[in-house]
Amino acid sequence: MKILKEILIYILIIISIIFIRTYLITPVRVNGSSMNPTLVDKELLILSKINKNIKRFDIVVLNYDNDRLVKRVIGLPGDHVKYVNNLLYVNGELVLEPFLDTTTDDYDITALGHDTIPDDYYFVLGDNRNASHDSRIMGLVKKEDIIGKTIFRFYPLNKIGKIK
Repeated sequence: MKILKEILIYILIIISIIFIRTYLITPVRVNGSSMNPTLVDKELLILSKINKNIKRFDIVVLNYDNDRLVKRVIGLPGDHVKYVNNLLYVNGELVLEPFLDTTTDDYDITALGHDTIPDDYYFVLGDNRNASHDSRIMGLVKKEDIIGKTIFRFYPLNKIGKIK
């Protein structure tokens, strides 16, 4: 009977871990340089799968061709996004991007065949605009392909904390 109780405790722990990783939070690794300098290759993050209320400038993880990509949301459903002279305009209004230290070439989402971003789609970019495979190349991202939002960096230890 005592052995059965111990086995049951381990089974409950395993089921709890699987539940948490599947539905609540999970660790993710940054692969590549597309989010430099905000996030660097091999950093480890906590991804929240709970809050699907995506806002402009949230950093999200998405499924793309069986790979997980970390990108920043720039355009929301209904938005018209364009870059002119390294400045972001959303619906004709200038939007500052204080997290950037790189340039963004002129771009308009009409290049994707849309005047505005359709419902349940997002326009995402990497912060390292010159080395990012993002919506300019792969197109708009479906809401269902967004796994969740990054909420915390836990490695490297000297950068541990909430992602800004």
